Amino acid sequence: MLHLGIDIDGTITAQDTLVPYLNEAFNLSITFEDITDYDLTKLLNISEQAFWKWMDENEPRIYKEAMVAQYAKQTIDKLKNHHKLFYITARRHHLKDTTHAWFHKNKIHYDHIELVGGHDKLEAVSKHKVDVFFEDHHGNATMIAKEANIPVILFNTPYNQLPTDSNIIRVNSWLEAAEWLRKHEKDFKAM
Repeated sequence: MLHLGIDIDGTITAQDTLVPYLNEAFNLSITFEDITDYDLTKLLNISEQAFWKWMDENEPRIYKEAMVAQYAKQTIDKLKNHHKLFYITARRHHLKDTTHAWFHKNKIHYDHIELVGGHDKLEAVSKHKVDVFFEDHHGNATMIAKEANIPVILFNTPYNQLPTDSNIIRVNSWLEAAEWLRKHEKDFKAM
């Protein structure tokens, strides 16, 4: 039984979740493909302080209403029978109830949810003895792959196109992620 570390936003939730909220709030007409940098202040042409003020006001609603990524629930429903599922997210601690409510509403299985409140997930990865991590943020994927020395499944997005190392596996869907895991499970058992 592997310990799987799974990011939430842009990984288990639909990657384009923020787009309608950004368009509404900032009077834009962007598409998901326009988001080519994880730092949205550049796209929105606002300060970091203004962005976080907006996030403070809108995060609970956005996270409550987020759609599940395509094939994520079906994949998780299969993985839960063979692996431990640890959701490790950069979400801040005050969003704990909102996060748990979303998992219950969408009937997404979890063994543990940890809100680390920032992008450094290494301590949580180590604490939960994660064998494989699922992520959409290039910087997080790179840090986890190098520092924890584990494979990271990186969900392909317009904002994570920087080069990757050999411990990072790009996928376009949860179906591809599950297939990679199925093909490599025997490698973990041999360790």
